[in-house]
Amino acid sequence: MVKENDSKSDDNSYIKEFDSSASTSGISAFTSSSVASSLYKSRYATPEVAIREQKAVRWSKVLVFFALLMAVSAVATITCIIIMDEEEAEFEYQFVGFASEIVTVERQKADQIFATMDVLSVTIASAAVATNSSWPFVSVPNWSYKVEALTALIGGEEPIITFSPIVEEYQRGMWSGYSMQEAGKWYAESIVAQKKNYTVELLMNGTLPFIHYYDVQNNFMPTPVMGPVPTLPAWEQYPLVTGHRNTMYTNYDMLQFPQVATLFHITNATRRTSMDFNTDIREASNSIMQPIFEGVDLKSKDSRMVGVVWLTMRWLDYFQNLLVEGTSGIVVVLRSSCSRVRYESVDASDQDPAETVVSYLINGPNAEYLGAFDAHDSQYDNLEVTKVLVDLDVDESKIPEGNCVPTLTLHLYPTEDFEERYLSNKALYYTVAVVFIFGFTSMVFILYDFFVGRRQRTVMDRIMKQDKIVSDVFPTAIRERLYDGHKSSSGDDLLGPSDFERQTNNLTEAPLADLFPDTTVMFADIAGFTAWSSAREPSQVFILLETIYGAFDKLAYRYGVFKVETVGDCYVAVGGLPEPDKEHMVAVARFARGCMKKMKEVTAKLEMTLGPDTSDLNLRIGMHSGQVTAGVLRGERSRFQLFGDTMNTAARMESSGNPKQIQMSQTTAKLLIEAGWSRLIQPRRHKIDVKGKGQMQTYWLRNSNVDTSEKNGSQENSGTVDTERSSNHEDDDDLGIVVTTKQERLVEWSVEILGSLLQQVMSSRSDVVADKGAVSLKEQMIGKDKKVLDEFVPIISLKRFDSDELQGRRQGNRPNSIGEEATSQLRDYISHVASMYRENPFHSFEHATHVTASVKKLLMRIVDTDKRNALVREKETQSMELTDLAGHSYGITSDPLTQFAVVFSAIIHDLDHPGVPNAQLLKEETRTAKLYEKSIAEQNSVDLAWEILMGPEYEALRSCIYETEEELIRFRQLVVNTVLATDIVDKGLQELRKARWETAFAESVPSATGEDGIESEDRKATIVIEHLIQASDVSHTMQHWHIYKQWNEKFFMECYGAFKAGRADVDPSINWYKGEIGFFDFYVIPLAKKLDSCGVFGVSSHEYLNYAMNNRDEWVREGEKLVEEYLRMCSSQ
Repeated sequence: MVKENDSKSDDNSYIKEFDSSASTSGISAFTSSSVASSLYKSRYATPEVAIREQKAVRWSKVLVFFALLMAVSAVATITCIIIMDEEEAEFEYQFVGFASEIVTVERQKADQIFATMDVLSVTIASAAVATNSSWPFVSVPNWSYKVEALTALIGGEEPIITFSPIVEEYQRGMWSGYSMQEAGKWYAESIVAQKKNYTVELLMNGTLPFIHYYDVQNNFMPTPVMGPVPTLPAWEQYPLVTGHRNTMYTNYDMLQFPQVATLFHITNATRRTSMDFNTDIREASNSIMQPIFEGVDLKSKDSRMVGVVWLTMRWLDYFQNLLVEGTSGIVVVLRSSCSRVRYESVDASDQDPAETVVSYLINGPNAEYLGAFDAHDSQYDNLEVTKVLVDLDVDESKIPEGNCVPTLTLHLYPTEDFEERYLSNKALYYTVAVVFIFGFTSMVFILYDFFVGRRQRTVMDRIMKQDKIVSDVFPTAIRERLYDGHKSSSGDDLLGPSDFERQTNNLTEAPLADLFPDTTVMFADIAGFTAWSSAREPSQVFILLETIYGAFDKLAYRYGVFKVETVGDCYVAVGGLPEPDKEHMVAVARFARGCMKKMKEVTAKLEMTLGPDTSDLNLRIGMHSGQVTAGVLRGERSRFQLFGDTMNTAARMESSGNPKQIQMSQTTAKLLIEAGWSRLIQPRRHKIDVKGKGQMQTYWLRNSNVDTSEKNGSQENSGTVDTERSSNHEDDDDLGIVVTTKQERLVEWSVEILGSLLQQVMSSRSDVVADKGAVSLKEQMIGKDKKVLDEFVPIISLKRFDSDELQGRRQGNRPNSIGEEATSQLRDYISHVASMYRENPFHSFEHATHVTASVKKLLMRIVDTDKRNALVREKETQSMELTDLAGHSYGITSDPLTQFAVVFSAIIHDLDHPGVPNAQLLKEETRTAKLYEKSIAEQNSVDLAWEILMGPEYEALRSCIYETEEELIRFRQLVVNTVLATDIVDKGLQELRKARWETAFAESVPSATGEDGIESEDRKATIVIEHLIQASDVSHTMQHWHIYKQWNEKFFMECYGAFKAGRADVDPSINWYKGEIGFFDFYVIPLAKKLDSCGVFGVSSHEYLNYAMNNRDEWVREGEKLVEEYLRMCSSQ
């Protein structure tokens, strides 16, 4: 018999010593990590079939391929270079030809424009002579017709031509009279010639009778020109245009334009045509000023300049209709020899040092303005074609200081589009042809090698897949025996399906079985799993098992332990086989302690995704050492199995153990003591009765730095998990485990659920712009003028989508998340709500998350919206009908906002609950009782949660929940109705809900109540949501017995604590047993039947009803004992 070690002062250091390294001689011989590595490599090693044969021909193939590659590359490269050079030469030749054509046409256009201006100047001077008019009192008869004929030679879209005589100061008065007398005449001619929709009276009304300018500082008021300066009034114009405030430009002093003034000074000084190059007006424009001289002999140097003709047109018009359609991609850069002039400056001669340049893109007959910069591609600099477009050859000495007459130069460049027209795939075709010719000579060899290689790859793939499958089912030794001793009928070394069939049918062959005399078997069971899984979705159950067992598998490889199988939530492993190991008990002991620690870490992490109580799951491990018979049990789905008394005893060690503890038999304990583990082994205080064995003395293997104490072996749930970090640091990084408190994990789980629902809410919205002002005003109004109970509505109108909208939701881009800011605010809000829950045993934040988990489960059981709820519009009748393909959900899942509101309500429904019923609050006349009078705790929870949510720090969160006033109202109604539904004690409210249920689900409801189909569905949805939260609020009564027992105990503790504190008149233990039976009979079971009858929740409603009835029966049998146990616990506390 092993005695308990009484000296425990150095236990902690001793445990750390065994965790870090094996210091004894027995343990030093065992290196777990190396064994695990060797097992892993041997199990998944790459087969070497056909490797020798491949090496024999590898180098010869490389040489042949290299020679062919060099030959093909050389010929193909030379061919490609020659053809590409030819195409490049053709491209350059064509560009030079088109560029020369453009230059020639543009220079002809420029010459024609200047000639036309000269003709127009002579025409005006001749008109003065012909009409015997003295300057400046000259008008050109038929002005519009003559100018229109000349502009046809200029080209372009609406060039602006203005004739302005020079009027001296002493002539202004006479000019005013003359202009008002003659303006109407040429107005009338221009209206007819230009087909304008004007009248002479209208134009005359807009004509000012004096030479003027617009005073910028006086609100652009027309102001007469004063002072001894010459003026240049706008006189006859083409086309007719109106100026500021619908006035005519007639009599406007053109010298007020800095651009005109500059040209006038140059023209007057040089007595020659002048021009400018403006990149700031009309997408780069060209202004030409032609002087008008007095008399018949216009070439005489003595002729007096009496006026000017001013032409303005866009440079873009110059470059239209240059090339034929299909010739595109030539950039024309127009440069001026003068610096850029900023006419908006006070000094019109103020020059910008920036270069004056504009760029245009010629695409056939069309031209495109690119901008006031050099837009050509620098890679074509070598192909530049440069020609002078305009050079007025003005004597620079006569040009006033600070002014400049530009010389314009054309620079032409090709573009990639132009080049692509001449760079074909000809080089590629010829290169491919050469490659094909050379490649054809080696095709036979390549094809042969390909087919041989394909066969080898097929064989290798089959071997690899088969080896992987067999390695997962059988240990390495058994696998090798299967390979070596069982050949397929074809003679290959492959193990095909026929081999397994032959082994199954021919039982005369010796089976693959061995006796292993020295092994240690471990059974590990998840305590509390059955109860936990009853409240979870199937997918969540498998996530838990896959994560836990995956972590155990890694530990098994590390410690050299063989995983036998998993049966339900039980993990079976063995040490000492298939490779015998004298330290088998040490390997399994280390593995068991590692699993115990890993269980804590994994469940703590998974609680953030799988919800409440996940971290309460614990491991119960049993170990026994002895001989086992191991082998392949032939038949359907053959696998490697263990048999013998050792397996049975190990299973008994597990089933009779305690959660969070490792129990072992005396045999295993002795082996570990001999290996130097005596201080980690503690005998159990009492012998246990083992089926088929009788009384047995068992031992605990310590798995933490505290003493192993005796615990109640019948408990399924064993409190909060210690979040101590495991010493197995290698795996911690893989799991990403962070130490947190249980409340923090529950907050993160709540944030994940609500965040996912908010993401669906955002994706379901349309692109309608919301009125934020109206929403903000409605937020301020809600809850200000009435109590929460007064906001209750019997029917909430839920949002639905027609089939087109649903299709758009499926095809639309859903947001990946609600955003970092909203997520942070949601986390802060849930944390704030959690902190406001009081430390009640039952009405706590933990219970709120338990209710939330039930709500989520019930909502998930409703069939998907896209298949079950859609408003389908009949094209012929335009009638609306609700389509349900698999039962009725009454629109609950049509709108994600509805689901979010219900889950949100579950989290906040017991906020600041005082731990006593509403009746006690009324009796105590608390502040909230005086304020609310009915449903006190429920109304207080809504007001507190809503007040927090309306805080300015949660603006981004609120914008995710609702954007419109309609969404805000619906969200508020859902929260109010849902939370108020949790008040199940008020008989008046209960009777009202019962009547509403009967009304909603009575036969022929629409005809009986006068409602249409949608309103009837909304009535059903509203009452179903209320019953959903009611069922979730007492969901522990409709789940596994252990969950019911756990929460029933907490509720009793809360009620008994209130009685002891003087806040209850009656001891709850007196009627607790019978009260629970009545609660089942008159509330829980009828509620479960309602959920079943409404047909919304699928199999969950049946599940809830079955659990409720089973728990009721179990309570009848065990309830009285449990009440006594509750009282003992209260007394001890």
